[in-house]
Amino acid sequence: MLKSMPEGSHEFDYHLDKRFFTNMESADIRDADLNIKLNVAYRSEVYDLTFDIAGTITLLCDRCLDELPFEVSTQYHVMVKYGDDYNDDADDLLVIPESDNYLNVAYMIYDTVALTVPARHVHPLGKCNRAMSAILKKHRTRSGDEDAELENELIDEIDDIDSQPQASTDPRWDGLKQLAEDDN
Repeated sequence: MLKSMPEGSHEFDYHLDKRFFTNMESADIRDADLNIKLNVAYRSEVYDLTFDIAGTITLLCDRCLDELPFEVSTQYHVMVKYGDDYNDDADDLLVIPESDNYLNVAYMIYDTVALTVPARHVHPLGKCNRAMSAILKKHRTRSGDEDAELENELIDEIDDIDSQPQASTDPRWDGLKQLAEDDN
């Protein structure tokens, strides 16, 4: 597909669902309703790819194991050019062998979506499955030993952390982003 593409800007639209993530053998993503817009700008031997990904994925709550919808809105940008051998050492440049006529973007899309999944995915406080929460609490308080008490304290602390509003971004990253914007 790449070699036959004329110079200029080209747009492709994709829709991803559960089947895509099943085929990618994703353990975390159980379902999806994602729309992908891929813009390929081809100029002087370089393909400039920009992926805009938006929609919802379904995860399992780490606490109650119920489905947890998670909104995805992200963008990925990479430049692709032909060279002697495959090389993905740079974050924003992918070199593919001259013998490749097409580029499979499925892994780029999968990796971009997978990186949006938080390390810990739980429902907001009070939104977990009540029956499962009751069972967890019952089993946490059943044992009278010190380990059970410590575990209860840790879980209560985690619940407190989950209930606190989270900062939208880390201020240290904001400073780095500002430097990058100033360079552009």
